[in-house]
Amino acid sequence: MEHPPVLFQLFAVLLAAKLGDELFKRIGQPALVGEILGGVVVGPALLGWYELRPETELFAQIGAVLLLFEVGVHTRVGDIVRVGPTALLAAVFGVVIPFIGGLLLGGAFGLPTDGRLFLAASLTATSVAVSSSVLASLDALRSIAGRTILAAAVTDDVLGLLVVGVVAGLAAGEVDLQHIGLVLLLAVAFIVIVVVTGTGILRRQRSLLTVPRFAETPFLPGMIIMLGLAALAAQIGLAAIIGAFIAGTVVGESAEREALEVETAPVGAFFTPFFFGFIGAQVDPFAFASPTALLMVGSLLLVAVATKFAGVFLGALRGGWRRALVIGWGMVPRGEVEIVIAGLALAAGAFDHETYAVVVAMVVLTMLMAPPLLRPLVRWAESSSDL
Repeated sequence: MEHPPVLFQLFAVLLAAKLGDELFKRIGQPALVGEILGGVVVGPALLGWYELRPETELFAQIGAVLLLFEVGVHTRVGDIVRVGPTALLAAVFGVVIPFIGGLLLGGAFGLPTDGRLFLAASLTATSVAVSSSVLASLDALRSIAGRTILAAAVTDDVLGLLVVGVVAGLAAGEVDLQHIGLVLLLAVAFIVIVVVTGTGILRRQRSLLTVPRFAETPFLPGMIIMLGLAALAAQIGLAAIIGAFIAGTVVGESAEREALEVETAPVGAFFTPFFFGFIGAQVDPFAFASPTALLMVGSLLLVAVATKFAGVFLGALRGGWRRALVIGWGMVPRGEVEIVIAGLALAAGAFDHETYAVVVAMVVLTMLMAPPLLRPLVRWAESSSDL
């Protein structure tokens, strides 16, 4: 059967995502849930109008990068620094407890040792793209809870990098601690140096983005910085979206920040639905027709939600239990990092295809279930002035 043309596939997933967006807004639910479900409908498992190919995935990657760049532009570095201790504790507990839970569940599934390690690693990271999207829609990005979620998500991405390095090394029969330490050091140095240097320069020269003669507006310099830092982050081993987020925080110190926000918004509105549609398209509802598969999905989902929420809640409790509830639930969604880890496990022979599908399903389900409850939690915390 001939593949649908790429342009038709992009048309199909964009239309389906926005129809889902429209429907869910009309019923008072988070739009991104509708966009993900739209991807499920037109994806390979159902209508088959949209396929997971490099040409179509590129649009999804650009959408994720733009989303986190916009979040970064709205985020002040000083605000993140002020919630640093709480974010660090939330990130550490939010990595350690899910990892332990994954090891125990992997044993119950009867996975081999390397399979258990990969399963545990697949529970560690948070999808900052989903949480930040919901927080942005509620105008809560600059709240203490919002800033803590963003800072903790960036931190657990770095910690997740360390976990994946160790697990991959163990699966290969060796652990090069010197190499892992070097990669981790590079990641931390990248974040600190870029943020400190970049924001320092733009605070002194606030109109720097419009100095180039090709830049009548700050849009093109901002896009160049975004793509450059996203590419550099990916080269180091971090998620590209972390580099995009850092780029946003840097250019957000510019005097042209508001103009940049206005110019970036329509580009992000076009590309971001491709990211959420792509996530939905990876789900095959028919892969879970057997009772065994459904039991595995249910068990993994329960452990993923409970361990991440409990760990982050404990770490964030020093800021008050109401705020800790928001932060804990805001860190529940998993994302592309887990899918990458599952892919590594499949390639290494640590996962079979069923286990891989179960992990992907867990990722998408946490993306779907977290936003509807996060919205009332944020409103509740706002009403009590404890956000």
